[in-house]
Amino acid sequence: MPIATRAFAATSSTAPLSPWSFDRRDPGPDDVAIEIKFAGVCHSDLHIVKNDLGNTTYPIVPGHEIAGVVTAVGANVARFKVGDRVGVGCMVDSCRQCKPCLEGEEQYCVPGMVQTYGSPDPKGAAVGQKITQGGYSTAIVVDQNYVVTIPDSIPLDAAAPLLCAGITTYSPLRHWKVGPGSKVAVIGLGGLGHMAVKQAAAMGAEVTVLSTSDRKKADAERMGARHFLINSDKAAMQAAGESFDLIINTVSATHEIASHVQLLAKDGTMVMLGLTTEGLPVYAMGLLWRRRAVAGSLIGGIRETQEMLDFCAEHGLACDIEVIAPDQINDAYARLQKSDVRYRFVLDMARI
Repeated sequence: MPIATRAFAATSSTAPLSPWSFDRRDPGPDDVAIEIKFAGVCHSDLHIVKNDLGNTTYPIVPGHEIAGVVTAVGANVARFKVGDRVGVGCMVDSCRQCKPCLEGEEQYCVPGMVQTYGSPDPKGAAVGQKITQGGYSTAIVVDQNYVVTIPDSIPLDAAAPLLCAGITTYSPLRHWKVGPGSKVAVIGLGGLGHMAVKQAAAMGAEVTVLSTSDRKKADAERMGARHFLINSDKAAMQAAGESFDLIINTVSATHEIASHVQLLAKDGTMVMLGLTTEGLPVYAMGLLWRRRAVAGSLIGGIRETQEMLDFCAEHGLACDIEVIAPDQINDAYARLQKSDVRYRFVLDMARI
């Protein structure tokens, strides 16, 4: 039987999110049905709702930071059972045949991953769904290969944002081999940035936070940062030149980055994680003079997402959150646009 689901959805780029009901598909042999307990609120949710990228289909239920409990499993499912604590991140399927998929990096699927919300839904026709619908809802049905286990030591509410914010920062830290002796800078102490600080510090790196003011300095130090740099302080920025092996840039708005490139040591890399919709000028001289690079990174594969959750459990890491009721989502979006959250909103779906 299809699963009746309550949700909050956007019906246009200008309308506030509002209650909406729809059906999830009946679980198939390889599916896991999940009662969603908590859903994190990501800045990219806001971009999609506002149609900033120009390809949003409405109505749409955002949410790709999902934590919940298994309510049913298909006949072929052996990894999960009813009652398990599980998570779903930014994707719910991929082609499984291209090179990235075979390497466990499904987020780079060549035909394109099936995103948790807003993608054409190849399995939704039976319940009238043309696109995938996300986690601001009471239930979801997902192929077992795209579900991860949430360790018991991480509270479900604080675990939810790890499914995007946590893996988005963990993946580049691992790819660029951060460890003891590494010098890492994090630009922006928000939903992504605060997890980058915690994870890099747990990996043994010397972490510096770059921000526009010192109002979050105490938070940064509590999370493991050893240094705090105000990026409008030209003297301090110049003194920090050529210091960092890796810069994690989490800012999701257009901003100046040329001066920040000068902070990289030889062979250093700045990794762009924020979803910006405008160009960011980078000057060749600043790159070639020290063989620096500016790169991007997109979430992480399923295997690496599980690795991240286990790492966070081992080191006692989780997101700093503010739990809200679903009907507070529009106020949360307004605050999110003003960076007025420390550090991730999480919807309590039991309060829908």
